Amino acid sequence: MIRLVLFDIDGTLIRSGGAGVKSFERAFATQFNLPQATKGIQFAGRTDPSLVRECFTRAGIESSAENFQRFYEAYLHWLERLLPQLGGETCPGVVNLIESILQLPSPPQIGLLTGNIRPGAQLKLSHYGLWDYFPFGAFGDDNENRNELARVAQQRGSERCGRPLSGDEILVIGDTPLDIACAEAIGAKILAVATGGHSLCELEVRRPTWAVASCAGLDIAQLCGA
Repeated sequence: MIRLVLFDIDGTLIRSGGAGVKSFERAFATQFNLPQATKGIQFAGRTDPSLVRECFTRAGIESSAENFQRFYEAYLHWLERLLPQLGGETCPGVVNLIESILQLPSPPQIGLLTGNIRPGAQLKLSHYGLWDYFPFGAFGDDNENRNELARVAQQRGSERCGRPLSGDEILVIGDTPLDIACAEAIGAKILAVATGGHSLCELEVRRPTWAVASCAGLDIAQLCGA
C-alpha cells in the first residue's frame, strides 16, 4: 500500500506559461548582464541550483554563495511579477486527484519532490491555489542533485509516518524522464504524466510503473492499493 505520494511541480501540477524560465532569463539579464544566459539549456526535470550553476559556468561567473543569493533574489522578484501575466493553469485532473487521495479511508502522506527552490515553489503553487495541500517536501535548495532530493523526501515522509518507508510504499508523480530516474533512485513507484514537455511515448520508453496522458480520471484507490 502506498503511504507517501510525492508530486513534481512544473508540467505535473501546473503549467506556468513559462514564468520560471522567463524569470531566470530576466534575473541573469538584470543582475549579471547576461540576456541569453539560458539559451540552449534544458530546464525540464532539473534543479534550480544545477541550472544556475550551469549558466554561471558557461558565462565564466564564480559559483559563489553570494552570486547564488544575488540570482535567487532577482529570480523570485521576477517570478512574483510574471506569474499573474502569463496565463498558466493547473494541469488536468490535478485538484480532483489530490482531493481523491485525501478522501481515502487511510490516506497516504502528500508531499512535493521538486527541483524548485522552496520560495519559488511556494510562489508558483500559491498562485494556483495548491500550496496548502502540501505540508512538506524536498526542494532544490535541499540538494542540487535531483536523485538525492528523492532520498530527502523519503526521509521526511518517513518521519511524518513515524517509521521508515520502503520504496514500494512511495509513489512519485512526474512528467519527465528525470522524474522517472528520480523515483527509481529510491525504488519508488512512478506515475508518469504527459502534461509537460514529453509525450506519452517518450515516457513509456522509460518503463514507469504507469504512464498516462494526464491525471484526469485516475483511479487513485487502485494506484495506492487502498
